[in-house]
Amino acid sequence: MTTTQSLTGALQDHMARTIAERGGWIGFDEFMALALYTPGLGYYANDSVKFGSMPDAGTSSASGKGGDFVTAPEMTPLFGQSLTNQIAQALELTQTSEIWEFGAGSGALALQVLASLEALGLPLPRYSIVDLSGTLRVRQQQILEKYAHTVRWVNQLPDSMQGVVIGNEVLDAMPVKLLSRVGGVWYERGVGLNSTLPSARDDRAMSFVWSERRTELRPPCEIEGEQDYLTEIHPQAESFIRTLADKLGVGAVFLIDYGFPEHEYYHPQRHMGTVMCHRDHQSDPDPLRAVGLKDITAHVNFTGIALAAQEAGLGVLGYCTQARFLINCGLVGLLEDASLAERVHAQRLIMEHEMGELFKAIGLYKGEPWQAMGFVQGDRTDTL
Repeated sequence: MTTTQSLTGALQDHMARTIAERGGWIGFDEFMALALYTPGLGYYANDSVKFGSMPDAGTSSASGKGGDFVTAPEMTPLFGQSLTNQIAQALELTQTSEIWEFGAGSGALALQVLASLEALGLPLPRYSIVDLSGTLRVRQQQILEKYAHTVRWVNQLPDSMQGVVIGNEVLDAMPVKLLSRVGGVWYERGVGLNSTLPSARDDRAMSFVWSERRTELRPPCEIEGEQDYLTEIHPQAESFIRTLADKLGVGAVFLIDYGFPEHEYYHPQRHMGTVMCHRDHQSDPDPLRAVGLKDITAHVNFTGIALAAQEAGLGVLGYCTQARFLINCGLVGLLEDASLAERVHAQRLIMEHEMGELFKAIGLYKGEPWQAMGFVQGDRTDTL
């Protein structure tokens, strides 16, 4: 048995015991949390390689090299360089001197931001990384060795903080609850054990099954029509925003992720939900298989994020597509001096059929309002 098989088996055994202890059923949010974050075993807590890199320009493959998926900082340093322009403005206007990054991944974004601030001749702020993955922390420490004097890792937030908070593809990895409307009745979709198998060890890939229970939970808006409908609600992501609001004395928050405003998220035609898994640069919609070996995500309801922020005392600086945000932050100017390979990869960040339209950026603030450069043109806050 390989180490990977051993870890996967241990994780699924742990999850099966947890389900049994809960009476044979857990909500999908708990299942997702266990699959991704169980210490030492979950997808983000084990030693498997998650983040790939882009292939050389001119090759026929559009997928990344190694890992399971490629995020914007791994595609091109131009992502981090563009974002740095916004961070620098925010640090100056909020008169703060610390950056907080959540879910720092490989450490590529942190490296790009610090190197870009250095290139701009600006003093390096303290850079605090909040990441649940101990194995990713080791990789981050290696890639950020040059900046060890200014980077620190924290396991929990202090009672109060200030500065600029950033998070790229963080909200989508926060566990969601699944709601299913069947025959006009709402259920919470959770996970149980497949009791038809002689033993879960006979076929771990099939040891978990969907199981639904009646619920009083509802989506935040009415779903038009009477058709059966599967969707998500995001209590953990919204709780995360409220926590930031509570602890952030003054500063700004910039979050980039894929998702929609509420009226698009809960559109009648989006009846299969948005939960998706990623492994070996392939996507599939079945989180109950290969548990611990692949990422599990859900799109972000940005209206819910904005409302949670406002209700908790944060203001909204703006909301727009990733393409517009990066262009506002100077990406076009950076492309002028970029190599052909960098230009090719950067195009994926802004092209409508790639990441440019599906990915959005939202900016929040605590303190006095100000005009953030990332939302100078193309702001879609009125659509939230």
